[in-house]
Amino acid sequence: MGDLPILPTISTTFIVLSAITVAIGWWQIAQRKLEKHRKTMTLAGVFAVIFFIIYASRTIFIGNTSFGGPDDIKIYYTVFLIFHITLATVGAVLGIISLWTGYKNRLAFHKKLGPITSIVWFFTAITGVVVYLLLYVFYHGGQTTSLIKAILGI
Repeated sequence: MGDLPILPTISTTFIVLSAITVAIGWWQIAQRKLEKHRKTMTLAGVFAVIFFIIYASRTIFIGNTSFGGPDDIKIYYTVFLIFHITLATVGAVLGIISLWTGYKNRLAFHKKLGPITSIVWFFTAITGVVVYLLLYVFYHGGQTTSLIKAILGI
């Protein structure tokens, strides 16, 4: 465990916390605990934003880690990563819309969108953990190049 990179470990922890709080919020709304649901879903959003800030900062300043596993499974990893990125993007947009409609009391739409958003977010978190495991636990990560270095050539 001492070999795990700190920023990816922290950011993955926040996305897991976000998914856990979404699950708690889902249970709370089923129990009709509206104010607790609102606070919990807000916390889930905060956890997701913290994840994104860490992830984006790391990507810009440190870089992304390439897959360091065997070449014969790299294509499967890449397809899986694209699936995860697509889920994460859709989940983030749905999450923003779900939070917004909840805050604005557009509850008819919110009630329809919320469960879809939650399911997409659960799959986003699960696939994110798998990406983390493949990059840092099961295999040693490959080369890392920062976005700034890649763009500026320094």
